Amino acid sequence: MTANWLKKTVLSLLVLSVVACSSKDDEDRYVARDVEVLYNLAQDSLEKKRYKLAAAAFDEVERQHPYSVWARRAQLMAAYSHYMTNSYDDAILAAQRFLQLHPGNRGAPYAYYLIALCHYEQISDVGRDQNKTTEAENSLVEVIRRYPDSAYAKDAKLKLDLTRDHLAGKDMEVGRFYQSRQEFLAAEGRFRSVIEKYQTTSHTPEALHRLVEVYLALGINDEAKMAAAVLGHNFPGSKWYRYSYALLSGEDMVPEYSEKSWLSKIWPF
Repeated sequence: MTANWLKKTVLSLLVLSVVACSSKDDEDRYVARDVEVLYNLAQDSLEKKRYKLAAAAFDEVERQHPYSVWARRAQLMAAYSHYMTNSYDDAILAAQRFLQLHPGNRGAPYAYYLIALCHYEQISDVGRDQNKTTEAENSLVEVIRRYPDSAYAKDAKLKLDLTRDHLAGKDMEVGRFYQSRQEFLAAEGRFRSVIEKYQTTSHTPEALHRLVEVYLALGINDEAKMAAAVLGHNFPGSKWYRYSYALLSGEDMVPEYSEKSWLSKIWPF
């Protein structure tokens, strides 16, 4: 029996005892451990990708030694361990607690980034409620705002583009639904939202074309021509411009720019 094997066995037993203790409310069963021993067994579990055990052990470090330097580290590591087990709510709570107690700590940027990741990982398809997508957008913006020159901000910008494209996709889906029911004012509001909020996303050309369709249905021909003009200027090779041009040609109207349109205020040539 080697010393190394004995050490690993002891650590494993300690991890199991910590998990057992942390799941009981009975104070009589509380077992105090040295802070370094607790932290090391948590780190050992993390390295072995035993994330649930690691999270429980890191939580135990904070519970038994709340005012130690180790506790501060353990909070952030517990958040990461929860994230790795897809326990996103627990990870968010741990990261938020860390930020409340140590807002100026050098680990704060990562805590904000981890919160954003947890929301981002929970984005659902466009057919479902998009509350988590909105939370992801807000959290990613917060990372970029607070730490614009960090590596976290760089990744957050990429994820923010995807998140906003997702939100635009939801507006498009709802807008097309209203349009199919001939509820043109409601549809116009959704397509207009895409143009105003998400004009750099992949959904913009279709949104402009749908506005052409909606405005023609409502008899607002000047707005229809304006939407087609913006579409042709910015996406001349798009199939959506061809569709819009065909619609307007059928109405004997040529797409043209008008300074009176709301589109001229948000998307000038």
